[in-house]
Amino acid sequence: MYMIDLISKKKLGQSLNKEELKFLTEGIANETIPDYQISAWAMAVYFQGMTNDELVEYTKDIINSGETMDLSQITGFSIDKHSTGGVGDKTSLVFAPIAAACGLKVAKISGRGLGITGGTIDKLEIIPNFKCDLAISDFIKVVNKVGMSIISQTSNLVPADKKLYALRDVSGTVDSLPLIAASVMSKKIAMGADLILLDIKCGKGAFVQDIVTARELAKLMVHIGKAFNKKIYAIISDMNKPLGRTIGNALELQEVILSLKNKGPEDLKILVSNLVALALLGAKKVKTLKEGIDKVNAMFTSEKPLQIFYDFVKSQGGDTKYLDNIDKLPPAKYIIKVKAQLLGYLDFTNNYALGELSVILGAGRTTKTDIIDPVAGIYLKQIHGQKVEKNSVIMELHTNKDQHFHQQFLDLAISTFQITNKKYDIKPIILEIIM
Repeated sequence: MYMIDLISKKKLGQSLNKEELKFLTEGIANETIPDYQISAWAMAVYFQGMTNDELVEYTKDIINSGETMDLSQITGFSIDKHSTGGVGDKTSLVFAPIAAACGLKVAKISGRGLGITGGTIDKLEIIPNFKCDLAISDFIKVVNKVGMSIISQTSNLVPADKKLYALRDVSGTVDSLPLIAASVMSKKIAMGADLILLDIKCGKGAFVQDIVTARELAKLMVHIGKAFNKKIYAIISDMNKPLGRTIGNALELQEVILSLKNKGPEDLKILVSNLVALALLGAKKVKTLKEGIDKVNAMFTSEKPLQIFYDFVKSQGGDTKYLDNIDKLPPAKYIIKVKAQLLGYLDFTNNYALGELSVILGAGRTTKTDIIDPVAGIYLKQIHGQKVEKNSVIMELHTNKDQHFHQQFLDLAISTFQITNKKYDIKPIILEIIM
């Protein structure tokens, strides 16, 4: 069997059979297929897609490329939550301690940044001494002790996807729906949690930019989950504007702490409240979604979630003094102020470009070997729909890049929004819930 034949077959829109899919995933995992051929196959999938049966078989082979987890030692109802990624998405770091405070157990494997989206692991790794790589036994101990744990993907858990994940980031195939669905669901199924909870981002700052495509992706994921007899819920959330006010690792971690003190942005709070309420519903701890949301909103006023987050960081070796002083950390060398050129209402028209801007400031990767600058990013002084005065600061660009690039940064920042006389209706953050 030759990889070129599989590429050609998929290029023509034909389905790969079980033997071919097994050959493919084994070759990705053991690195007998070169990167350029894997990337070529991924591009063919991007244009031709996969059938549902082919997708389920491919996902099974991805899972079988490594080990699966046994979470039976976790005491309580375990949740594995995943976001498809968006600009300023720090949801998991607020969701997990809130859910744990409500009596759930969050056992989560997270990834690094992909394209314009930041990674949960990238954010956690800026905490000095924090360990993202734990043995599974230690991972389960932290979940049982604290109520939550977040670790990076282990080398023996779906290794074929880990390899492909990095190649997708640099080959223009990040937004392939079958590859997104298989990547997410292979990890979730291999984890073995009681409930899989999905946050599917939809809009200009996400890989999925319209509601029709978001529903299609949700259906693919739910189809895979049900094929493996998994309990699975999904939320489709708006990503036409940034989530919260921060984009970039240190800035977003500051916003996480503020949110756990009930001083964070309202859109993030609403999203987290709905996600945790769904988890409570799945665990049969509440009878209705509204009851769950009310319970979560009450928990936001408690000190318990922040304490759980501190206990989680400490249990994984992190320095909690860093969190105590997170507002006093040395900033980036340069802070570029982007100002309103006239009076009017602010409309973020190109959230994707805002994500691209954060990457070139240093907060993301353009190649899989790039090193992220933890203090680089964007702080939004004004939010979508807000009335702004002429010369007021719309956003601050934080970067350590040379001044030679600053005009480029400024021009791109200005292209991401417009100011008009029209007052915009603010769309709800939750677009649909799929149960």
